Amino acid sequence: MDDSARELLAPLPPSAKLVYYVLDEEGRFDQTGLAEETRLSTRTVRFAVEKLTEVGLVEEGLCPRDARRSVYAPVSESERSGEAEPEAVSEPDAETPTATAVAED
Repeated sequence: MDDSARELLAPLPPSAKLVYYVLDEEGRFDQTGLAEETRLSTRTVRFAVEKLTEVGLVEEGLCPRDARRSVYAPVSESERSGEAEPEAVSEPDAETPTATAVAED
């Protein structure tokens, strides 16, 4: 686990820390698998995953075997640092009209 992950985990509840540790060590899990692995209730796992997703430590994806289920995986440090950079905002071209011309009679 890297230092940036530790900093993001610090204010989170213990259940979120446990869920992240399991995902970081074991890889992808669905909600039921996380509940079994951590011995937490599915409601607690759902809350923990929600908190981890909010801070950008976990991402949600589709289960390859069952599209109705979601799987969760840790976000790598390089992907987290890439999200933190602000996107470049391009200025509109001077040649491109931005308003519709109104015909005069």
